[in-house]
Amino acid sequence: MRWIVFALFGFGLASMSAQAQQSGAEPASGVDLKAIDKSVDPCQNFYQYACGNWIKENPVPPEYSRWGRFNELQNHNQEILRSILEDSAKHQDRSPIDQKIGAFYAACMDEAAVDKAGYDPIKPGIERIRALADKKALASEVADLQNQGVTALFAFRSTPDADNARMTIADVDQGGLGLPDKSYYIGPKDEKTRAEYVQHVSKMLQLIGEAPEKAEADAKAVLAIETALAEHSLDRVARRDPSLTHHKMTEAELEKLTPGFDFQAFFAERGSPKFTTLNVAVPEFFKALENTLSSTNLDDLKTYLLWHYVSAYAPNLSKPFVEENFNFYGRYLTGAKELQPRWKRCVQSTDLALGEALGQKYVERAFAGASKEKTQELVKLIEQEMAKDIDSLTWMSSATKQQALAKLKGVTNKIGYPEKWRDYSSVAITDNNLVADVRNAREFEVHRELNKIGKPVDRSEFGMTPPTVNAYYSPLQNNINFPAGILQPPFYKADADLAANLGGIGAVIGHELTHGFDDQGRRYDADGNLRDWWEKQDNEEFKKRADCLVNEYSAFKPVPDANVNGRLTLGENGADNAGIRLAYMALMDGIDKGSVDKQKLDGYTPEQRFFLGYAQIWCENARPEFSRNDVRTNPHSPGQFRVIGVIQNIPEFAQAFGCKAGQPMAAAQGCRVW
Repeated sequence: MRWIVFALFGFGLASMSAQAQQSGAEPASGVDLKAIDKSVDPCQNFYQYACGNWIKENPVPPEYSRWGRFNELQNHNQEILRSILEDSAKHQDRSPIDQKIGAFYAACMDEAAVDKAGYDPIKPGIERIRALADKKALASEVADLQNQGVTALFAFRSTPDADNARMTIADVDQGGLGLPDKSYYIGPKDEKTRAEYVQHVSKMLQLIGEAPEKAEADAKAVLAIETALAEHSLDRVARRDPSLTHHKMTEAELEKLTPGFDFQAFFAERGSPKFTTLNVAVPEFFKALENTLSSTNLDDLKTYLLWHYVSAYAPNLSKPFVEENFNFYGRYLTGAKELQPRWKRCVQSTDLALGEALGQKYVERAFAGASKEKTQELVKLIEQEMAKDIDSLTWMSSATKQQALAKLKGVTNKIGYPEKWRDYSSVAITDNNLVADVRNAREFEVHRELNKIGKPVDRSEFGMTPPTVNAYYSPLQNNINFPAGILQPPFYKADADLAANLGGIGAVIGHELTHGFDDQGRRYDADGNLRDWWEKQDNEEFKKRADCLVNEYSAFKPVPDANVNGRLTLGENGADNAGIRLAYMALMDGIDKGSVDKQKLDGYTPEQRFFLGYAQIWCENARPEFSRNDVRTNPHSPGQFRVIGVIQNIPEFAQAFGCKAGQPMAAAQGCRVW
């Protein structure tokens, strides 16, 4: 499915994790007192005040490009998953789930066997691509690659119908690039990166036997094809407008856009259900694809397919492939210094391949029984505050308010893990062939998604695996989703005061709810259909307020030579700003009703504990290479600006910390949408 989701992090409530317990008793306030740098004036830079000592004590480990509180929790979850997988690998005969995840992990961890195999496991695919006799055969080969999860030329998948979001339709979209974003292919500033990319492709091709001179020429041909695809792809900001990726067509109309590609053979090879109409997300891309296919010789097109095939499997091949893949995508693009330990990579691979099988074991071990109910209570609390907030807006007409409240009422909440676990019984997994395991798992997932075409949308399905440290909102389904993996400290601490928890998980809940009303989410109605339910004047008022956020965040610089893209990050910034307001409203209600301790705890008032609870979930360090790439590709702002940008817009913070007008954390004219 083309999951259109707005996640918390570009990448609940459980009892206190083992990690937190081992570190000693939590302060009663729930505030990480050791993280605070009291040499900093909170009114000058609250992020440095709340996180300064944490930043000093937590440099980025060599195997990471960024290190923050999300990573800390991911690390903790990975240790749990490692324990589960090592146990399952030893007891594969205990249950079907143990067999699947245990065998997959065992095959992945057998580095000696993987190295001995070299690239033999993908040689049949290499030979098949090299044997293509003419361009007519491309369609079948592209289909075979896409069935293995290899995105070649474009993407084909299922998605909820934006006109009738309860049903699933087919969708074709732009794709086929090896660099992180179309912008890398265009303009002089990325000339060095393109040269590095060519060298990377060349080295990979040499690893499968090409002579250096031929590999160099072939790599340049790959770059030329991808540049042509990139030039006619929509950029990330444009794709924030859902109307620009919504074009219903018949199969015949699609074929007219790209007559040189045999879509009938492609769809047949993909094995998708029959359909009469589909969504062609970017018609101009498919028009340009015709020119690319006709003007490029067959050998270069085969090289392009070969490169994407090898690259897709490189992390699962022998050491030279793994290291070359890391050298470009890890070391060069993000600044990481070392590969992550093999066990971490194998945990991640198992989660990606068999996530709901592994997720069942994770939930049994790490997600306390009452966590789901406690999370639901907080969600309900924040939803009540959002209803009050919408009703109190002075810039919105009553007609639009009624529609907004109806949409809020229609939001459904999914907490922790799915109601029905995915059945992997048909996936063949052995403990002695990693590439085959990866391929079989990918093919299972690809076909599972395609088989949804023409069927009702299963709105109970999760788009993230249970151990994932993230959360998301789906506009086409109008639901918010909180995997068990994030419902842990530092986002929620069972033994801590409610004020800090509202600043943490409360703001996260408010963030996800707000996505239903951000610059993208507001385009969909309560049923998830793409429909304009806004009065014209309200629409203009929203855009005016949103532009304030765009301008504010566009001025932020994580590194001297790169600014945050305020337009790309608008949805996430808006959700951050509104989410914390909703959580603060819940805090005030809790103080009034006595559910929040009014006294100072660890020297901080409840309002101060709230803002510290929020700021401290975003403590992080990042390498400059990562930051430069991040601002171009990530719809989320860097952690420091998720704090500063929000804090300077909310007058209640200035009141809580005694900030005076004109100080950096007390904006004279703060931005506010919701």
